[in-house]
Amino acid sequence: MQIGFKLIAEAFSPQEMVRQAVRAEEAGFDFVEISDHFHPWLDSHGHSGFAWSMLAAIAARTERIELATGVTCPTVRYHPAIIAQAAATTALLSDGRFVLGVGSGERLSEHITGAEWPVVGVRHEMLREALEIIRLLWSGGYRTYRGNHLRIEDAQVFDLPETPPLIAVAAGGPRAARIAAELGDALFVTEPRTDLVDAYRGAGGTGPRYAEVPLAWAPTEQAAIDSAHEKFRFGPTGWKIQSELPNVRNFEAATAFVRQDDMREVFGAGPDVESHMGVVRQFAEAGYDRLALINAGPDPDGFFDFFASELSGPVRALAG
Repeated sequence: MQIGFKLIAEAFSPQEMVRQAVRAEEAGFDFVEISDHFHPWLDSHGHSGFAWSMLAAIAARTERIELATGVTCPTVRYHPAIIAQAAATTALLSDGRFVLGVGSGERLSEHITGAEWPVVGVRHEMLREALEIIRLLWSGGYRTYRGNHLRIEDAQVFDLPETPPLIAVAAGGPRAARIAAELGDALFVTEPRTDLVDAYRGAGGTGPRYAEVPLAWAPTEQAAIDSAHEKFRFGPTGWKIQSELPNVRNFEAATAFVRQDDMREVFGAGPDVESHMGVVRQFAEAGYDRLALINAGPDPDGFFDFFASELSGPVRALAG
């Protein structure tokens, strides 16, 4: 089992994201994964830097920690040829420490180009084609591809790593989990669902299984819940809402009735190790072996100290 840290690019400046990645390495985390959005979810977030610039800076400032996108949509705001190039470059700059996390996207960030936002079935078709294009370009040489939705013409990525990055495919349902098995190298989820692991394995998936684990550290449980409610109350709305709403104002309205008790049901919160471990165990027992810990609490450095001194040992003991 590997333990990672979620870099929340919507809630912090680009400079702070780089600093937190360095602190994560110092605290003993195995990887960091960073969100790749154009817009934040909520007005209170106030940030949304360019993930690929931050990844380059993190690669230069760290030595051993693995880097990942969590996740990138390679179909609308980005063309998959650009993601193939960006991922290859990031893998080179990080000396092979990069994992490309991809998904079918959210309208919140993808609609900004003015392109039509497709229904979910079409988004899955586009994701399949994008993955085929990325793999094709990583195989070297000039390539042409004509799909139903996406194309490339005489394209070549000239700077390629000796070993291509792993591709982790995000899944909110069994259909996407099967895409992860067929065209990806790993699964990526945000809920402790065994059905997604079953669908992934049933379709032949044998790679790592990434999951984001919702935690909030603070000196008191109430302070942790206050912060989680401010920063992450969009989480309980569910994937169907998260993928379809077009702007921050919609999410402010959609989350107006999310209660602090709703956050308590999902997040490990406060200073107590067992509160956090109860949530971590849900994901480990569901079959996930790459756990990216989210800290929705108000003090990132306090969380890093808490992880290094108290939480790391119990979490890593789950693998034994």
